[in-house]
Amino acid sequence: MAGGTPGTRALLRILGFFCLWITAQAQMKIPPETVQQWASEFSVQLRDFTTKYSGSQLLQKKLKDVESIVKIVEVDGNDLVKDYSDEIERMLGSKMKSVKRLAESAEDADLYHDFNASLTFDYYNSMMINKVDEDGNSVELGGDFPLEENEHFNNMPVNTLLSDIQIPTNVYNKDPNIINAIYNSEALNDVFISNFQKDPTLTWQFFGSSTGFFRIYPGIKWTPDANGVAAFDCRNRNWYIQAATSPKDIIIMVDISGSMKGLKMTIAKHTINTHLWTRWGECTFINCYHYTDYVRYVEPCFRGTLVQADLDNREHFKLLVESLHVKGEAKIKNAMKESFKILSEARTNGQGSMCNQAIMLITDGAMEDFQSVFEEFNWPERRVRVFTYLIGREMTFAQSAKWIACNNKGYYTHISTLADVQENVMEYLHVLSRPMVINHNHDIIWTEAYMDTVLPKTKELFYTKAQSLLLMTSVAMPVFSKKKETLSHGILLGVVGTDVPLMEVMKLAPRYMLGAHGYAFLITNNGYILAHPDLRPLYKDGKKLKPKPNYNSVDMAEVEWEDTDETLRTAMVRGETGSYRLSVRASVDKGKRPLYLVNDYFYTNIDETPFSFGMVLTRGHGSVMFIGNVSVEEGLHDLTSPDLSIATEWTYCETDIDPSHRKYSQLQAAIRYLLGKEPDLQCDELLLQHTLFDAVVTAPMEAYWNALMLSDGVEAGVETAFLGTRSGLMRIIRYAGVETRVAKRFLTEVDKDNLFTIDHFPLWYRLAVENTPGSFYYYSVNDKGVKYVIATTAVTVSSGGRTAMAGAIGVQLSLELLEKRFWAIAKQPSDTDCSATEGVCPLSCESTVGRFLGEVDGSVMASLVKMGLYKKVSLFDYQAMCKNSHHHASSARPLLSPFYCIAALIRWLFSNALMFLLDFNLCGLWHSDYFVDAKAGYHTSHKQRKMDAYQPCDTAYPGFMYDSSVREANSLIKCGRCQKMFVVQQIPDSNLVLVVTQADCDCSRQYGPMLLEPKEIKYNATVKCNRMKSQKVRRRPSSCHAYHPKENAKDCGGALAIIPSLSVFSVSLLVSTLLRHWT
Repeated sequence: MAGGTPGTRALLRILGFFCLWITAQAQMKIPPETVQQWASEFSVQLRDFTTKYSGSQLLQKKLKDVESIVKIVEVDGNDLVKDYSDEIERMLGSKMKSVKRLAESAEDADLYHDFNASLTFDYYNSMMINKVDEDGNSVELGGDFPLEENEHFNNMPVNTLLSDIQIPTNVYNKDPNIINAIYNSEALNDVFISNFQKDPTLTWQFFGSSTGFFRIYPGIKWTPDANGVAAFDCRNRNWYIQAATSPKDIIIMVDISGSMKGLKMTIAKHTINTHLWTRWGECTFINCYHYTDYVRYVEPCFRGTLVQADLDNREHFKLLVESLHVKGEAKIKNAMKESFKILSEARTNGQGSMCNQAIMLITDGAMEDFQSVFEEFNWPERRVRVFTYLIGREMTFAQSAKWIACNNKGYYTHISTLADVQENVMEYLHVLSRPMVINHNHDIIWTEAYMDTVLPKTKELFYTKAQSLLLMTSVAMPVFSKKKETLSHGILLGVVGTDVPLMEVMKLAPRYMLGAHGYAFLITNNGYILAHPDLRPLYKDGKKLKPKPNYNSVDMAEVEWEDTDETLRTAMVRGETGSYRLSVRASVDKGKRPLYLVNDYFYTNIDETPFSFGMVLTRGHGSVMFIGNVSVEEGLHDLTSPDLSIATEWTYCETDIDPSHRKYSQLQAAIRYLLGKEPDLQCDELLLQHTLFDAVVTAPMEAYWNALMLSDGVEAGVETAFLGTRSGLMRIIRYAGVETRVAKRFLTEVDKDNLFTIDHFPLWYRLAVENTPGSFYYYSVNDKGVKYVIATTAVTVSSGGRTAMAGAIGVQLSLELLEKRFWAIAKQPSDTDCSATEGVCPLSCESTVGRFLGEVDGSVMASLVKMGLYKKVSLFDYQAMCKNSHHHASSARPLLSPFYCIAALIRWLFSNALMFLLDFNLCGLWHSDYFVDAKAGYHTSHKQRKMDAYQPCDTAYPGFMYDSSVREANSLIKCGRCQKMFVVQQIPDSNLVLVVTQADCDCSRQYGPMLLEPKEIKYNATVKCNRMKSQKVRRRPSSCHAYHPKENAKDCGGALAIIPSLSVFSVSLLVSTLLRHWT
C-alpha cells in the first residue's frame, strides 16, 4: 500500500470480493489454524464497527416495527409495460400534433402567396442579431434581439417570443427564392409560440426550407465555426432527408476510366463521400461499384446484393471509395445492366426497401449506345430512376447524360467544381419526393437517436448527464406546395419538426418501480437502440469525451447479447406485445463485477411511431415491492431533515410544465405540493407516498449518527455513513470533516456512480441487494488515485410471508483503518523462528490495492480457479473502441504532385514536434524504469503509436465469481526448484477472502499474469463479410411513395454554364489535393 510501513498487509479487490493478500518470507508450512483464527477475529471486528457506525441493525429494527402496516405486492410487468407505453404514446402524440399544426400553417402561407422577384424583407439572421457596426448601428439583417438564459433549453440564451433564421454560408441570403420563402415562413412564429403554450415540454421547433434556410424557435444566436463559416445545412440532416423521401434502394456507379483523372476523380469522391453516403439512413439500401471495360464492386463481399445504409456500412464504403484510382476505358452498357439486375433481384426476393429504386451514375461522359439497356430492363414502367452526375468542365457529353436522366424519371446534374457539389447533389431528394408531394401524403417520420452537437453548450452535457440519455430523436413532416398550377411538379417546400430529448421520454418509466437492476429501453423498427442504460455513445480519447462513430446504430443484439437466438429482438422489432425470460450475465462497476441474474422482459409497440418499448424486472427482489403509508404531516416533518435528499434526476413532481415551477428542485416541489402551496403541480402520488414513508422510517438514523459523534467520538478512518431506499431517498452523515476526509468526492454531485440517477441505482445499493441482508459487502474504490473502502448491506421488510428489499445502508472507510485493524490481529514478532511449525514468518505486502489478484500473482489465481473457488465467466462488449494501427491512404496518390511533397514535409515537421512535446514528461526523470522503458521503446513503436486512432470493435473479457460454499483451502504450487504454499480462508459474514502465501518462491516464469484486460475479437474475412451484409429482421415503414401517374418527369435538370476563374480553379485544386492527402 502506497505510503504504508514495511510489514503491513495489502487489500486486494477481486471483482465482487476482497482478497486480504499476505506473504510469508520463507519456505515453510503456513498453519491453516492460524489463518482461520485471523479470519475469525477480523470478521468479528469488521462486523462490530461496520454495524455500529452504519446503524444497520437499528434501521432493520425500525423496519421490523412497521411490518404490521406494510403491504408487499407483486410488480405486474404486463400491466406496467402497458401503462408506461400509453404514457409514452400520449407524450409523443402531442409532439406529432404540434408538427402537424406547423405543416398546415406553412402550406397555407405558401398557397396564398404569389412569388415576387423584387420582394424586400428584413428578417432576423441568427448570425447577425445583436451585432453593431463601427458607428454603433445594427448591422443589416441583425437588429436588437433580446436573449435570456432558459433552463428548459439547457440554460442557453434564447428568445421565446420570436424565431430567427440560419442560412449556410454557401447560400446567398438575398436570393429572391430565399426572401420569398422566409417571408412565407413568418407565419410559423405564432404557431411556434402557440405550440409551446399548449405543450410546455416541447423543446426546439424548426422549419428546414428546400431553399436552404433554417428557421428555429426559440430564436438563438448562431455561432459560426472558427473560420466564421456557417456550414450547417438543414437539408443534410437526417430528419429532413427521411421526411422528404420514402425508403429507397440506390446503386452508385462510378466511372474510373482514364479521363476521370485528377480533379474529376476528386470531385467524384467528394460527391459520393461527403454528400451521398452521409445523407442516407437505415431505411436506405445501397451498393457501389466502379467500372471501366469491366465492373468491380468497391467491396467484393457485397457482390450482387444490397446492404443497409447503416453507419458502419457507410463508413466502410467511404474508406473504399477514397482508394479508387483511374485506369482503362469506360464501358457503361455492362455496368448499367449489372445495376438493373441487382435491383430486380432485390424487388423479386422481397429484399431491400421494397420502395423507391434508383441508380446514380457518376461519370465525365457516356459514349456508348445505351438505349437498349433501358428498353430491356426499365421501360416502359420506369421503376428505376436514373440520376446522372456529369463531372468536369467539358460539356461534350452533357446531352447524352441528360437524356439518360430525363428518360428514366431522374435528374441530370453538371458538377464542374467542388463548390458545385453542395447545392447540386441534393436535387435527387426533390425528385424522389414528387409522388409523395402530389399525393399529399404527410407521413410523419421519427429519426434514430442522435446527439446534437450543432447548438452551443450541448457538448458540455457530455460530462453532466447519463450517457445513454444525452441523445434525442426528432419527429418531422414534409411541407408541400398545394398550388394547383404546380401540382404535377410535386414541389417540396421543406420539412417541419421538433426535437424530443430521450431523457424526457424515459422519465415516463420511473426507476423506483423497476428495482435495483430493472430498467426500461426503446428500440427502432430496425432494431437499433434508441435509449438503454447500457448504451454508451461516448468514448474517452485522452481527456476528451467524444461520440463514437456508430453510436446511433447500435443493435439491440449488441446490448442484450444474451438473447443469442434473437427471439426477444425479433418480437420487439415486429411490434409485438409479450414477455420473455432470460438468464443473463450482467456486470456492474464498469464491468468489473459479474452477476448472474434472471430477467423478465416485457415489451410492446408505441402506436404511430416506429418504436418498441421494453422493460426489465429482475426475478426475486426486483419483482416485489412494499407499500407503506404515513400521514403527510408526519412525513413532511422528517422530509425536511438536513441530512436527507432525494434523487434529483427522478420526477417526483413535473416542474417543466409551468415555467414558474422550473425554479424548484424536486425536493422543494414535492414539499410545496404536499403543503398545498402548489396544488397545480403534477406529482407521482405513489412515489411521494413511498418517499414520506421512507423519511419517517429512516428518521431515527439522524439522531443515532449524531449521538455517535457526540459521545465517545468516531474512530479515525470512519468517514461517512449513508443509506438509500427504493424511493430514491438518501440520508448521509459526514463523520469526518472535508479537510481530513480521504474520499472527498464520495456521494457528492459529481459522484454519479453512487447516486440515484435516471439511468441506475447507486453502485453500493446494487451490490448490497445481491448479497445476504445483514451481511456486509466490502469493496475498494480507486478514484483517480484516492483509495478507500465501502461496506454496504441490504435491509428488508416482511409481511404476509413475503420479503421485499427496503433499501441499503453502509459506511465508507479509509484503507488505513482496515490496515490498522487487521495488522493488530496478524502482526508477527520480527524474531519469529521460521523453522517452527506453529509459527508464521514476518508478513510483508506490496502496493497492490485495487489490483486484480491474477495480475499480482497469476500462479495463486490459477490455482484458485482450478480448485473451484473462483469460476471464470466470459463477458462481451459489442460497443468497444479499439486502437486502429492501420493507416488508410489512397492508392491513387500522385507521386509527382508538388502539393503532396510540401504537405508531407509540413505534416512530418508538425507531427514530430508534437510527439516530442507530448512525450517529454518531467515525472519520467524521477523514475528510472519509466525513462529506460520509454527510451528503449521509442524508436520501434513511438511513431506508430501516435498514428493510432480508435475504431469500433467487439471485445471479450473475463470475470471471476467466487463460490461462497468453499470456506477454506490450502495447496502447494510447484514452480521449478521451489514450491509455493498458500492458505485461503473465507472471512465469515462478509465477501472477503484471506489469502496467505509464501513470498520467496517466484512462479512468474511458470505462471504468467491473469489479466482482466479486454481482448479484441478478430473476425476472419468470411465472417466479417457475412456480418456486414447480413440483414437482421426489421419492420419496414408502413407507407411507400414511389410512383404517381401525374408526375411531371420533364423537370429533369439542365447544364450549368459555370466557368470558374483561374484563381478559383487554382484554389479548388490546392484545397482538394491537400484534403485528399493530408490525412
